[in-house]
Amino acid sequence: MDIAPSTSRKAHADTSKAQEQYELSELAVTSGGLRHILASPTAPTEPEGTTATLQTVPDDGVIVQELAPVDRGVRAWTFCCCSFVLETMIWGFCFSFNVFQNYYTSHPPFNSSSNISIAAVGTVALGLQYMEIFLISCMYGRYPDYMAWGMRVGVALYFVSIFGASFATQVSHLILLQGVVFGISGGLLYVPIVKLLPEWYSERRGLAGGIIYSGGGVGGFIFPFLLNAMLNNVGLRWTLRIWAIVSTVITAIAVLGIRPRLPVPKFTGGQERPRFIPPQLDLLTSPLFWSVSLTLLLQGLSYFPVSLYITSFTTALSTPFTAIVVTSIFNSSAVGGQIVLGHLSDRYPYPWVMFLSSIGSGITAFLLWGLASSSTQLYFFAIIFGALLTPYRMPSERRLPRDVDERGFDCARGRPEHTGLVLCGTSAFKGISAVVGPIIAGLLLQRSRGSSIGGGVFGQQGYGSVEIFVGSCAIATGAGSVLVAAMSRRARYAS
Repeated sequence: MDIAPSTSRKAHADTSKAQEQYELSELAVTSGGLRHILASPTAPTEPEGTTATLQTVPDDGVIVQELAPVDRGVRAWTFCCCSFVLETMIWGFCFSFNVFQNYYTSHPPFNSSSNISIAAVGTVALGLQYMEIFLISCMYGRYPDYMAWGMRVGVALYFVSIFGASFATQVSHLILLQGVVFGISGGLLYVPIVKLLPEWYSERRGLAGGIIYSGGGVGGFIFPFLLNAMLNNVGLRWTLRIWAIVSTVITAIAVLGIRPRLPVPKFTGGQERPRFIPPQLDLLTSPLFWSVSLTLLLQGLSYFPVSLYITSFTTALSTPFTAIVVTSIFNSSAVGGQIVLGHLSDRYPYPWVMFLSSIGSGITAFLLWGLASSSTQLYFFAIIFGALLTPYRMPSERRLPRDVDERGFDCARGRPEHTGLVLCGTSAFKGISAVVGPIIAGLLLQRSRGSSIGGGVFGQQGYGSVEIFVGSCAIATGAGSVLVAAMSRRARYAS
């Protein structure tokens, strides 16, 4: 496995250069009647939904479009802050579902349903948000002038999903509202951040991505305490209603700051729009693409069962309050992991970083979770496992922003216009694991019937099979990263 720092820096430099050339080509496009250089002078204007302005050049009377600065300025940091808020409200709420799951399994009218069906509520929401990224990204690519409307629809669905769930009487209602509808709303709101982040940030993209994608960890730390307190004081129905109203207002305000830096093309008459899926997607034949997808699938199979069942396991082993603390620590540990692993990925190739984090998380699952007999071990497990195996997301995927740029560029065979599609495509495999992983864990838990392994030494409360499954998938992720390293080197030599 190649671990030379110069290789990683060179690949990232190639990626940045190609991306810069791609942005310049985008500025030259006149598709849909959009022109950045106009032949006749007009008064300064601001195209709807963008941050570009028009400025007159005195020498020849030509009007050129002046774009907001990259990496700096009020508008760029407004985008960053508003994206952080959206990240917090969407993914922070998703990562706090295990608080609801714990409540649903112990309170009527849902406690008579199976644990697997209740777990499906959270897994469907997470899985949809990962899997739909590709389709929504293609939709916004073909209809960029409707992106703002798509976000407004997302805000409406966000409110309907949570407020409507307060009237649910069956688990199927929760799956539809808190699962499917919330998942769709999250995608409509989240994908614009994925598409617009490269417009606003270049040199500071790692910093901006770190701030934005830490929102899920911040929400995942704070929300479990808030939701648990509300459930205990006002009950499920009013918890969902209050949360729907307050969070929707916050989300709607944040959406106002998610604006494109580049002008949005307008399509009129018979003007042809971009294709829904770009032609000549030879990336689908790339061995690197499929090796990365397989590795991310294995990583998700290891991470999501822990994310969903850590609360119920801690409750059975200790107290409900301890379970909330462990859940919050687990969700927020990604912030520290993002900083450390992001720094390592700046110096070493991403497969090497993924290999070490995966092997470390697998060992942690076997030793700290598998042998856990007290809450102290679970605290350490939540910190280490959550930091090492936090699932990659889009486009800087919670951590390692340079990692994802480099990986996507390699998979796209040096074509920056396809890098986003690569990242969206690999994200679909993460969505599959978000659904399949907890289902497998639920079946293993149901089969164990509360019995431990090795005379009570390993797998307390019947979680032994789940812990073995999680640890094995984490180790397999490390093996997959070796394959990614080999395919990455092959792709670079081929180019």
